[in-house]
Amino acid sequence: MSESRLLLKNILFIDLETASLTEKYEQLPERLQYHWIRKASKIKNEENVTPDELYFGRAAIYAEFGKIICIGVGGFYDQDTKFRAKTLVNSDEKSLLLEFKKLVEEHPAKEQLILCAHNGREFDFPYLCRRMLINGIKLPEILNITAKNPWEVMHIDTLEFWKFGDYKNYTSLDLLASVFDIPGSKSQMDGSEVNTTYYHQKDMDKIAVYCREDVVVLSQLYLKMNGREILEETNISRV
Repeated sequence: MSESRLLLKNILFIDLETASLTEKYEQLPERLQYHWIRKASKIKNEENVTPDELYFGRAAIYAEFGKIICIGVGGFYDQDTKFRAKTLVNSDEKSLLLEFKKLVEEHPAKEQLILCAHNGREFDFPYLCRRMLINGIKLPEILNITAKNPWEVMHIDTLEFWKFGDYKNYTSLDLLASVFDIPGSKSQMDGSEVNTTYYHQKDMDKIAVYCREDVVVLSQLYLKMNGREILEETNISRV
């Protein structure tokens, strides 16, 4: 899939926010508690916290022990001169995933639709697939990559783009935004605070704004990586 030949209007930029499956380790089903203990034994734990404390801080990044609470989406329109971003938010994960599935299946790009995320190949895309299957949802074609050739997979990962074949470590979206002088999204919170914001502060609006701004940054980064100028703030709408 050649980046230079892609139409911006066919790209749906996405970002996920995830939380631990339950607020407390003790609230997990007994079978999952057993498996979390096994998982926790393999996680780097420099602070030497207990497995139940580690659960609150780390479980959200694993699809087996976490859930999706917010999906940011955005796309270009008006001949690629404007960008619109919004968030899908629902504490009922199945309803949220069904809403996202409907969105991608009804997207005007149809079979030409492309999903773009930062670290999407390692996190966003597989996480979506795993949580959909766990919730008994049939995967939409855009996420069903089984038996497809690499060039048939309509996914873009800006982290993979940045690696240029190198095996370097993870480079955050915020760092790349800083490198390219793109206004960032970390002024109010960062990803490590999502679980606390969700369970303790119960502030879904704050999470939604943070997620939506990451989608805006992602779209601007994509423009920069393809030799284009970023959009002026007046050409970006937030729903």
